[in-house]
Amino acid sequence: MRYIFLFLALFFNGSVQATQIAIIIDDIGYRQTDEAVLTLPNAITLSVLPHTPLGQHLAEQGHYRGNEIMLHIPMQSLNGKKLGHGGLTNEMNEQQLKDQLKVSIASIPYAKGANNHMGSLLTQLENPMTWLMESLKEQNLYFVDSKTTRFSIASAQAEQYDVPLLRRQIFLDNDVSEKALEKQFNRIMEKAKRKQNLVVIAHPYPETVEFLNNNLHRLAANGISLVHTSDLLPANIAKSTQNKSTDVASAQLEASIVTNDANSNNTKTSGASSALILK
Repeated sequence: MRYIFLFLALFFNGSVQATQIAIIIDDIGYRQTDEAVLTLPNAITLSVLPHTPLGQHLAEQGHYRGNEIMLHIPMQSLNGKKLGHGGLTNEMNEQQLKDQLKVSIASIPYAKGANNHMGSLLTQLENPMTWLMESLKEQNLYFVDSKTTRFSIASAQAEQYDVPLLRRQIFLDNDVSEKALEKQFNRIMEKAKRKQNLVVIAHPYPETVEFLNNNLHRLAANGISLVHTSDLLPANIAKSTQNKSTDVASAQLEASIVTNDANSNNTKTSGASSALILK
């Protein structure tokens, strides 16, 4: 009888454990059309660029809807493409890179993890990746290696510094034609059936958002669960990251309240000049 119960326990545990994938929407923050990501299911993870016109707003709105939020860190690429605010380059020393990253993290509320935006050059360099992982470890953020180059050492450095790590397996929308999106989506489902912990990266293109809204229901029909990115981390790491992220968010909120109170007092004493500062 004991063996029967053991068999049933193993059977039902295996049945309940559906294949899981996370879909991260990158490059959020610059375009008004990026707001369309808020029409996607809240199991989608939103990775937001720092210091962008809509970044903080969309991070807050996404968090309130139940989306997981990540910081999308601009990193130097081999093609020399302009990085925008918050970019990390190989010309920075340790203090400069860490200071820049700290400001970027503070600019995106509720971020639980981070991944690289571009970075085909920087992710190959040991010192910048060491400094990056030391900072993420200190902030208790997980890291997703976007793998924009097969020569990236970001994953190896994350493992060395015990930063919770995941790797991108598939880009959904390098081509946004209907045919190409369908091909990649089928590839996602086929790969997910063979392997758990599948991380997919997509972008806030109108074609991508429309395609996902029309097709995500097919995942459940194929026994695949769409989950937040941190849900793919080992349970003990995910729980630790969640608790520490809540502490960081609370600290950011407290700092915001203190700043607002200070600004309010300044407004009372300085009149119109303070009002200009607050805009």
